[in-house]
Amino acid sequence: MMALRLAGQFIVIAALFAGVAALSDWPVYSQIPKNTGVVMLTFVHGADRKGECRRLTPEEIAKLPPNMRRVQDCPRGRRPIYVELDVDGSSVFKASLPPTGIAGDGPSRVYQRFVLPAGKHDVAVRMRDTARADGFDHERRDSVELSTDQMLVIDYRPESGSFVFR
Repeated sequence: MMALRLAGQFIVIAALFAGVAALSDWPVYSQIPKNTGVVMLTFVHGADRKGECRRLTPEEIAKLPPNMRRVQDCPRGRRPIYVELDVDGSSVFKASLPPTGIAGDGPSRVYQRFVLPAGKHDVAVRMRDTARADGFDHERRDSVELSTDQMLVIDYRPESGSFVFR
């Protein structure tokens, strides 16, 4: 009787393990369709301040409490950045990205994902982060080879003032 009970428990446990093993590899799931890759436009960048710093007069400095005295008065708010991404000559992303933070003094953030067919693509990314009304301050155009299931990340490096494709 005890042997029959142990054999039954073993069969049930073996069936559960077989079910878990089968479901761990089946059904096959893919986040993107076959023969495609992903282009990810993602970066964090703080644009110029909205206004210029103003030098305080000696009278204005004297009126301030001693622990808050400063030589210049600079506005905290930053400008929004304007970003465009073109793939193969057609625009896939255009946005004016506001600064973050309660006072609007934080960096602007972009995180966009684009699924493209595998193959060669002409990619152009442009950004305006100053007060200019038209044109762009930073731009990069490149031809990239996107293989199946590859992810191409487009980042911005403020220390060099250029976009990086990796």
